[in-house]
Amino acid sequence: MSESGTHADHPLPESVAVSSFAHGTTNGASAAIATASSLRRAILVNLRQRGPMSPDGLAAHLGASRTGVLQQLHALEGAGLVAHAVERHGVGRPRHRYDVTADAQDLFPTDYDGFATGLIEAISAVGGDQLLDEVLSARRRQLGTRLRDQMTVRVGPEAPLIDRVRALAVIQDAGGYLAEAIGGADGSVRLREHNCAIFHVARDVASCCAAELDLFREVLGADVVRETHIASGARSCTYRIEARPGD
Repeated sequence: MSESGTHADHPLPESVAVSSFAHGTTNGASAAIATASSLRRAILVNLRQRGPMSPDGLAAHLGASRTGVLQQLHALEGAGLVAHAVERHGVGRPRHRYDVTADAQDLFPTDYDGFATGLIEAISAVGGDQLLDEVLSARRRQLGTRLRDQMTVRVGPEAPLIDRVRALAVIQDAGGYLAEAIGGADGSVRLREHNCAIFHVARDVASCCAAELDLFREVLGADVVRETHIASGARSCTYRIEARPGD
């Protein structure tokens, strides 16, 4: 079932998901860090694993220059992904210690797919398919209310079908579905999603896709037929949408 929402957008140039970090470089790292982006990634991983560190400590641990580490710390701090605190120990210069911020969490590996799949399995184990259907129906109603409200703001409640589909496509696209609305020369209207944002769940639990189909029918007030299906091996989920008789 589709989920729509906004995600933090961190302005970190050349950023790469932390799940692709080379976790084996936390001790005895190679003498030089090849690129600025890999150094940023290594800094984030080390701060996450080891807690607050000084630029000198990071440089020594990563086998990088202090100047290079400071440059990347400043870039990360400007992006809101690290912050520093000043520690004073008697006389002498204060020590700056850096740590990751809460905003950096989005860059680290997650297992939402595993959690969602396990939760669905637990619901089925407790109440069988009937309880699972009730839960998915309740979730569909929640999403339906949210989608209708967003579509009303965008195009109004009485907008033509093609405009409603376009509004839905914009919302789905923001939710990670790479969605677009397609109006054919013959007057046909289609919604196409080039990505399934809940692929692993949808692949294992067919009722999630059935709930999405019902959701689209409800929020569009139209007849919706799925023509292609990512979870079945197609490159996209394509929905043909037709006004109901009398509309």
